[in-house]
Amino acid sequence: MRRQRREAEGFSLSFLDVICCGFGAVILLLMITKTVQPQILEQSTVNLEGRIAALQKQLFELRGETAIFNRDLNAKQEQLSEYKERIARLSGQLAALRSRFEEEQVASTGDSIIVEQLAEAKQRLTEEMQRLLGLQYQAKNNLIAGIPVDSEYIIFVIDTSGSMFSYAWPRMLQEMEATLSIYPEVKGIQVMNDMGNYLFSRYRGEWIPDTPGRRKIILDNLRTWNPFSNSSPVEGITQAIRGFYDPQKKISVYVLGDEFSGDSIASVVDTVDTINAEAADGSRKVRIHAIGFPVQFSPDAYTNVTGIRFATLMRELTYRNGGTFVGLNDYR
Repeated sequence: MRRQRREAEGFSLSFLDVICCGFGAVILLLMITKTVQPQILEQSTVNLEGRIAALQKQLFELRGETAIFNRDLNAKQEQLSEYKERIARLSGQLAALRSRFEEEQVASTGDSIIVEQLAEAKQRLTEEMQRLLGLQYQAKNNLIAGIPVDSEYIIFVIDTSGSMFSYAWPRMLQEMEATLSIYPEVKGIQVMNDMGNYLFSRYRGEWIPDTPGRRKIILDNLRTWNPFSNSSPVEGITQAIRGFYDPQKKISVYVLGDEFSGDSIASVVDTVDTINAEAADGSRKVRIHAIGFPVQFSPDAYTNVTGIRFATLMRELTYRNGGTFVGLNDYR
């Protein structure tokens, strides 16, 4: 009986020790967790807010620098555009001055027969060059007696007034043939009078295909072609530019006439400047050339005022539009 009581007492003391140790461990864990964890969270929060503030400050500084760089870039781009525009204008002026200088050299010869002879010589020279140098050879000079011949399409605007038809028509046909000979082959031709009336109505607004046979038909039909004219090439020039301009085509307009009976030369120049506007590189939509026939300066004419006005107008138009004005000494 005594042995059983000792065993029960020993078991009770061990159980109490285990429970006390467990409670002590729990209390110790709670104390450690409660004192350390809030301190770590508080420190982490402070560090994150500081980094965020620093990054925001850097962001604002970068935005300010970006705005400054963009403003400087826009200023440089505007300055570059001005320089490009100035270079284009100077290039156009240089081309016009060269054309004018070469035109004066041709005019000093006093006769457009030289132009025809040069054109024929150029034809023969081109054939000989092709034979010697091969078909791939390309000439670098696109001027014939001062007249640029780089166009692929040509339009003739012919004064069909009484003075031209009665006195200068045979010479006009010669000049037409000589001009066509300068262009051995083009992609399209068109013929209208100074009022904008077409030689061939079925080709209104279209190009006449270039063949030797069609060139002959054009010259044959011109011999008796005499529609009404007001002795002012303005309508024909504007019709030619508005009706046939194409940015993908190189076009030249040839004006053949003897007088200008309009009211204002300046208004005509301004009108042509508007419809044949200058491009960014200084070039125009189409080139404008002119051949003047001195009918109004003949002894049979009552006055030469309209002839002087025609020469003045054509010289200004060709100068502004990349072309050449040739004034003949004789219309016979």
